[in-house]
Amino acid sequence: MSDTRAEVTGRRDVPDVIVVGGGIIGLTTALVLAERGHRVRVWSREPAAATTSAVAGALWWPYRIEPEELIGDWSLTSLRRYEELSGRPDRTGVRLVSGLHGGERLAALGPWAGQLKHVTEVAEGLRVRLPLIDMPVHLSWLEQQLAAAGGVVERRTVTSFDEAAAEASTVVNCTGLGARELVPDAGVHPVRGQLVLVENPGIEEWFTEADPASDATTYFFPQPGRLVLGGTAEVDDWSTEPDPRTAEEIVARCARIRPEVAGARVIGHLVGLRPARDTGVRIEAEPLPGGGRLVHNYGHGGAGVTVALGCARAAADLLT
Repeated sequence: MSDTRAEVTGRRDVPDVIVVGGGIIGLTTALVLAERGHRVRVWSREPAAATTSAVAGALWWPYRIEPEELIGDWSLTSLRRYEELSGRPDRTGVRLVSGLHGGERLAALGPWAGQLKHVTEVAEGLRVRLPLIDMPVHLSWLEQQLAAAGGVVERRTVTSFDEAAAEASTVVNCTGLGARELVPDAGVHPVRGQLVLVENPGIEEWFTEADPASDATTYFFPQPGRLVLGGTAEVDDWSTEPDPRTAEEIVARCARIRPEVAGARVIGHLVGLRPARDTGVRIEAEPLPGGGRLVHNYGHGGAGVTVALGCARAAADLLT
């Protein structure tokens, strides 16, 4: 076990909960638990800025996530919080931005869509104003909020949940793709997403459109200092290296929607592996040897940002 505590925030009280995983799901869950009075530590192999969560686009929308009967409530819980946080975008990274979901129709969505504000059906799809999150800023804000609530973030590589159970009575598994080996859960698999970052040529609205005949989705999200172009959804592809041909195709697809994208200077390439699960999100508690408890919160696919708070509260409820 590695225990390199070079980066620690918050107090050092003996924890009653250890959250394993420091992405959007782990940090949000830890914050909910700390706000409920638990002494919480987060064990994360890497800084939040290096997690898959930091690569996300990240537009609020229930995308590539199951089970369908639960995601509506989880998503709407998170949506309401993001709407509140959008009043402080410089601190929280959350803005409300208008855009178009190409080809979408309200009738084809779940009941949750009836709760959306500022949505209009047009010939091209759905025009709607939604939270768009600058993930590096938002993850930093979550860490700051956790520290203020008494939580601690530690850099640790975990090879078994028993390591955490030796130090806390409850362990919360927010390891994303890591759950495949740690649980182990063979139903966990990656859905690869590749992005291209360009200088924004003046685009203020986001756009998304899925191609049902392929693993490609065309989208662009205006983020501070950059325009994020995407994307792909390549199931069971573990490669984290950007593919030059794929990058060219992404730019070309986005330029068909907004021609000015074609001349935008490329400033970076990103790849993220969405942590999908065959049977959908798992939020469940089970006993650990020695009387401890393991609470699972993983398998969020391409919608971890969308359901983060809803799933965090559902997982936290299992501790009571």
